[in-house]
Amino acid sequence: MSFEAELLERARSLGLAQADRVAAAGHGEEAARLALKHLAEAELLGFTVRADRGGNATQGLCADDDVSVRALVVLRDELAYHNGLLDLMFVMQGLGSYPLQRGGSEALCAEVLPRVIDGSHVCGYCLTEPGAGSSLDEIATRATKDGAGYRLSGRKIFISNAPIADGFTVLARTSGEPGDRVPGGLSMFYVPGDAEGLRAEGFEVMAPHPIGEVHFDGVFVPEAARLGAEGEGLDIALATLARFRTSVAAAANGFARRALDESRRHLSERHQFGRPLGANQGLRWDLAEMDARLRGAQLLVREAAERSDTGHPDTAASVARAKLTATENASYVCDRAVQHFGGLGVKRGVLVEQLYREVRSLRIYEGASEVQKLILGKLALGREAAEGPL
Repeated sequence: MSFEAELLERARSLGLAQADRVAAAGHGEEAARLALKHLAEAELLGFTVRADRGGNATQGLCADDDVSVRALVVLRDELAYHNGLLDLMFVMQGLGSYPLQRGGSEALCAEVLPRVIDGSHVCGYCLTEPGAGSSLDEIATRATKDGAGYRLSGRKIFISNAPIADGFTVLARTSGEPGDRVPGGLSMFYVPGDAEGLRAEGFEVMAPHPIGEVHFDGVFVPEAARLGAEGEGLDIALATLARFRTSVAAAANGFARRALDESRRHLSERHQFGRPLGANQGLRWDLAEMDARLRGAQLLVREAAERSDTGHPDTAASVARAKLTATENASYVCDRAVQHFGGLGVKRGVLVEQLYREVRSLRIYEGASEVQKLILGKLALGREAAEGPL
C-alpha cells in the first residue's frame, strides 16, 4: 500500500468512526475541540506542520520537509466527504500555524507547535479586513513600534476559529498606508488569544462553523512574536495561501463526491410512477455529467498537488485551475443533488441541503473564482501582454 493510500485509509477510518459524533455536538467550541481531539488521536494534525518543525514525515512526498500538499489533499478530500467540521479544524491548524512555522523563532515554535499537533491549541489566521480581502495591499491593521515590541490596532473579519482560538497569526501594517504597493509595508505576528486588548466576536454564516471578527485595541506583542523580519509579512502570507490553496479544491471534491453518492443512492431507492427515479434518462445524464466533472476536478487537484510538492515552474497556473474548477464544480454537483431529492433537498438537516451550503464559501475564500481567472488570464497572455488594465 502506498503512503497516500495509507493516509486515505486513516482519514476514512476516522470519518466512519467519529463524523456522526462530531455532527451531533453541533457547531460551537465543544464540537470544534472534539473534532481536534479525534484528529489528534488519529495522528493527522502533524501533517499540517513541517517535518523540520516537528510535524509528521511524509516519506518523500515533499523533499524539503515542507508541509506536503499531496498529503493535505488526500486528507481533506476524505475528511470533507465525512464531515465539514473535521475538514475545517484540520486545515485551520495548518493555515493558522504555517506563518509561525516559516518565520517563528525556535523558542516560539517549540512553545506552540507541539500543541498544534496534539490539538490542544486552536489556531486562527488573521488576514481579511473590511477593506482588504483579495487585495492584501489594503491592509489597515497597524503594528506600531513600542519599546521592545509592537502595539497592534485594527479589525479583522471572516476569521475562522475567531471565537475559540488560542492564538492567531496576524498580518499588520508596519509602514506605509493602505493601498500602497511599495514592498515591505506588512509584517506578520503571533498573538495569543488571551492577549490584553484582543476581543473576538462570533457570527453565523450559511454553513455554521466557528467564525467571526477579531479586534485589536493596542495589543502589545514583544519583538520575539514577529514572524520573520519586519516587512516580510506579505511574502509569508502569500506563501501560506500558496501552500494550502490546492487543499481547498480537494475539500470541494470531497463534498461533491459525497453529494454524488447521495444522489446515486436516492435515485436508486426512490420510486416514482412505478419505477426507480434512476430509470429516467435525464437523471442518468445528470449523474454522468456530475461524475465526469468530478473526475476532471480530481485530476487537476492531483496535478496541482504534485507540482506544488516538487516545485514545478507551472505550479501557480495548476493551483489556480484546480481551485477554480473544483470549487465551481462542487457547487454544480451539490445543486444537482438537491434537485434530485426534490422537496427533501431543501429541508434543513437533509445531507444534500447541508452540502449545498457547505460548498458555497469555497468559491470565495483563499482566492475567489474571479481571482483565479485573473491569474490564469495573466499567465495565458504572458506577463508583458497582461500588464495593462484587467
